[in-house]
Amino acid sequence: MFNFIPAIDRYIFRLVIVPMLGVFVLAASLLTLDKMLRLFDFVATEGGPIGVVFKMLASLVPEYASLAIPLGLLLGILLAFRKLATSSELDVLRAVGLSYWRLLRVPYAITLLMVGLNAALVFYIQPVSRYYYEQLDYDLRSGALGASIKVGEFTTLKDRVALRIEESRNEGRQLVGIFARVSTDKGQVLSITAREGNFLATSDNPNTIILRLNDGTIVQDNGGADGEGATPRVLSFTRHDLPIDLPAIEEFRRRGDAEREYILPELLSIGWSPESTEEVRDASQASFNFRMVEVVMMLLMPLLAVALAIPPKRSTSALGVFVSIVMVVAYHKVNQYGEDFAALGRADPALALWGPFAVFAALILWMFYRVAFVPGGQAIGALESGSAKLAKQVRKLFRRKRRRFEPEHDAGAHPQAAE
Repeated sequence: MFNFIPAIDRYIFRLVIVPMLGVFVLAASLLTLDKMLRLFDFVATEGGPIGVVFKMLASLVPEYASLAIPLGLLLGILLAFRKLATSSELDVLRAVGLSYWRLLRVPYAITLLMVGLNAALVFYIQPVSRYYYEQLDYDLRSGALGASIKVGEFTTLKDRVALRIEESRNEGRQLVGIFARVSTDKGQVLSITAREGNFLATSDNPNTIILRLNDGTIVQDNGGADGEGATPRVLSFTRHDLPIDLPAIEEFRRRGDAEREYILPELLSIGWSPESTEEVRDASQASFNFRMVEVVMMLLMPLLAVALAIPPKRSTSALGVFVSIVMVVAYHKVNQYGEDFAALGRADPALALWGPFAVFAALILWMFYRVAFVPGGQAIGALESGSAKLAKQVRKLFRRKRRRFEPEHDAGAHPQAAE
């Protein structure tokens, strides 16, 4: 099917795509699992349904994907070229006249696809999904998801109803082992116990729900209204509807409270609008430039990968893999600092974000030039040499300690031979 694609391109594609997808899945999974543990703890504390955890995690996937895609792309290309270098296949390919630019044809095709995907994520999908996450968080804290009813604890609603349940089922819609104490406007106090109950919505009043109780007892204390020492009335019921006024919940804010919730057209409209305040313009321009440099930097990932993939001759050092991760993470943190600094109006957004980009791009181009056009050149030759010397000293130290303890061990094991 793909016979029209040269064999060398198909081979490089297989070498790149497998580790790239593996790193992407691994990075996204680690970020998701870390957040999942905190969300489970948060939802359990708030008493909300477990299902909301997975909704919140799903809304964070675009944000995590925008971080994992560049890292997966970088390490996929790096590991592919490292395999070519350590197996001497790269020397053969270079000997038959294939330049690095020719070998990077497929990696750059993959890069362009990833750039388009990441641009869609950071400019459109991620802002909307982030807003949805904030909305779920707000609903959970406000009790709109049933989080205000906690198992085994007394919950006060509207200062009129004290409710305690022993068990919650069906994401909080069905309650078991119910005790309720209700104060009426006439000063009466109702103590209600029921075997089970469930919440029902009302169409006429959205601020009130019905707690339908089954198989229970009501103890009515009139509070002396019928005379002092009046005996409380006890009623048994098979079904009883108890109206409960919901806590006042303000409508969740509109999208755009934070600049990261704006999509691309909104950023351009607000960031360069004369009607916007200076603070809003600075924040919007900082967010726009931050997203742009994060996307554009992906175009240099193949060059950085090749520069760090090729170890010195007769060496299998993996130092380049470690350096590549450090460089990408450090650059991302610098961009975050530049965005925050520019959003406060302390620096021009373009200078704060494109300045580090220019420095980082120049460093990558120099490293690639050293590997591709300087005979025997190494992008991190000094680091490789220092790492080799350090490893040699560590090995000597361990050998010296081993020799120190070997005679004592032999003498203790063979005392006659020692004499």
